Amino acid sequence: MRTSIRTIMLASTCLAAILLIGNLGSPAFAAGQTASEPLSKTYRVTRANDVEFQKVEPFKVFDNLYYVGPGYVSVWLLTTPEGNILFDSAQEPYVDFVIDNIRKVGVDPKSIKYIILSHGHLDHFGGAAKIQEASDARVIAVEEDWKMIEQVGSRPGAAGGPPPRVPKRDMVVKEGDTLALGGQTLKFHQTPGHTPGVLTTEGITVYDRGTPYKAIVWGGAGYRGGLAEAEQSVRSANKVAQIQGVQVNLQIHSWAEDSGYPGGGVLERGIMLKSRKPGDPHPFVDPATFTQWVKRAQDGAAKAVQEEKQKAGR
Repeated sequence: MRTSIRTIMLASTCLAAILLIGNLGSPAFAAGQTASEPLSKTYRVTRANDVEFQKVEPFKVFDNLYYVGPGYVSVWLLTTPEGNILFDSAQEPYVDFVIDNIRKVGVDPKSIKYIILSHGHLDHFGGAAKIQEASDARVIAVEEDWKMIEQVGSRPGAAGGPPPRVPKRDMVVKEGDTLALGGQTLKFHQTPGHTPGVLTTEGITVYDRGTPYKAIVWGGAGYRGGLAEAEQSVRSANKVAQIQGVQVNLQIHSWAEDSGYPGGGVLERGIMLKSRKPGDPHPFVDPATFTQWVKRAQDGAAKAVQEEKQKAGR
């Protein structure tokens, strides 16, 4: 049985590569990818710096949700009758690509009302200023991550170049705040550890042929080093574990862990969605896997605390 399962997985990886050739303009098995390497790992590691390879075509995930980001980092577009919401923005050199992808799925960038930033790392907020200019959208983050963003904007860029463009401080949200727009009522949680802030958004309602499902954007699991930060990540993972009824995990990065996120990451599931037949389940509706993912994050955070204590001689 193990041989059969592995064969199926390898076949799925090959199919993924074939289907993506047209979108990317280059074969997915080029530049070091092997047949046994998960597609997600190719985008995360093997060809992380291959700009053209990273430019995947946007695709519709639910009736009201689109994936419009590059291959490595997710950008989600949630549409409503009263305007649209963007989760994260990628960074240069992909910002114009993201804006073009928004147009490709039939949405005017000017209709974006809010840009919600998951956390204060450049790969997630780097395009927010430019997209805000194109849309007049409000930019949302927690206080601690606004401070991170401002610090990034005050330092020289790569190779001593000019600082990256960053959005000006706009909407600051805190634990328990909500946002209502076009039938959506989003609820925000502060889940620090990965950064001092981290904004997790629950209450997102997505529709599959009219059937509603509850989605979440966990703003970033794991921790950034240090005992206090590891302890933060434990509390945050436990907080996310208490959120009930999550059916769809909108990953902030499209990739799955090397150990295998059951069902694959965003791109693998996108390929499954493309070949979905009437009556088949939606590949992104997977509450069981989300529960497993959260449990793994809890276990990893607890382990990190013990490791940090050992380093400190406690």
